[in-house]
Amino acid sequence: MQENRECLECGEPLRGRADQRFCDGSCRTSYNNKLNKEVNQFLSKVNSILRRNRTILHRLNPNGKTKVSRQILLNSGFRFEFMTNTYTTKSGKKYQFCYDYGLLALEDDMYALVKKGDYVV
Repeated sequence: MQENRECLECGEPLRGRADQRFCDGSCRTSYNNKLNKEVNQFLSKVNSILRRNRTILHRLNPNGKTKVSRQILLNSGFRFEFMTNTYTTKSGKKYQFCYDYGLLALEDDMYALVKKGDYVV
């Protein structure tokens, strides 16, 4: 005797494999989107901030290397707490990167902006 199985998303009867959980791909996608909604919203927000940081660094550093003040970065909407990675040189300088654009803290609230080259992994 076969038990009555229903799609987890829409409740329609299932026909086919015994381990089938959804009637079609759209129900599976909809179910998983609802299940992962909070995580997806959080990731979307963080990715948006990271893209904005990168855009700011790119706009302020069109030639690949320049200096700017912390205030200019802040006024542009830059968020220092959102970076993708850190690179430490052999001499101990720590660059913070947002994808392929980075910055190095200097004296007097100034920052050196750089574009990642082949020397940085």
